[in-house]
Amino acid sequence: MHIPLKDERAISAMKEGGEKLAKVKKALYELVNPGVSAWDIELAAVKLIANEGGEASFKKVPGYKWATCINVNSGVVHGIPKKETIFAEGDVVSVDVGMFYKGFHTDTAISKYLGVDESKVHFLSVGREAVKNAIKEARVGKTIGDIARAYERTLTDAGFNPIKSLTGHGVGRELHEDPYIPCFVSGAPEERVKIVPGMTLALEVMYTEGSGQLKLDKDGWTLRTKDGTIAALFEETVAVTATSTLILTK
Repeated sequence: MHIPLKDERAISAMKEGGEKLAKVKKALYELVNPGVSAWDIELAAVKLIANEGGEASFKKVPGYKWATCINVNSGVVHGIPKKETIFAEGDVVSVDVGMFYKGFHTDTAISKYLGVDESKVHFLSVGREAVKNAIKEARVGKTIGDIARAYERTLTDAGFNPIKSLTGHGVGRELHEDPYIPCFVSGAPEERVKIVPGMTLALEVMYTEGSGQLKLDKDGWTLRTKDGTIAALFEETVAVTATSTLILTK
């Protein structure tokens, strides 16, 4: 259950943790290049999180042993950072990472294209824009459905499809909390949840060039597009106050 944060000390701890995680994310983004492996990124993440005084949030998920989820091309989420996954020119690489700091989690993700194809550059620019538009809707008086609508409109207007079987989520004392935040509007009851001061949300857009249907790899974790089309994700943790929305992981 997501309990809005009323204690200024709690919000301050999440803000500090988010700033630290943003530094980790930016460092990992710079490390993603052709010839680098997913395992190299994982090792760097473990070291960077420790240097910031935090713990890897994802290692606290039952059964998951890694600090990052790394996906390439058709991979969408939950990709295990494997030594044999070596990035190549033309790849779209997504890195998802979370940090537990002073009793609170923050969560963020970035996608990077290792090439010059303008269509793929555009594909990622649409995802970044979708998150920006969603953040604009994450304010007091709006609803979860308003956020979902912002995602969907941005993606579909550009000819891309949201992943409908995965969602963003509340975040704070636990890594995954209510409310769940879809990337499209379905009319589900969750979409009527009103946004109130103190909410801390992991706003995550997951989308693809194709149908959006997924399949699970044999590793039991990696979810990828069923039709093999490329996917990407962008995620920021935000805190809603009475007067503004703070992007904690930027």
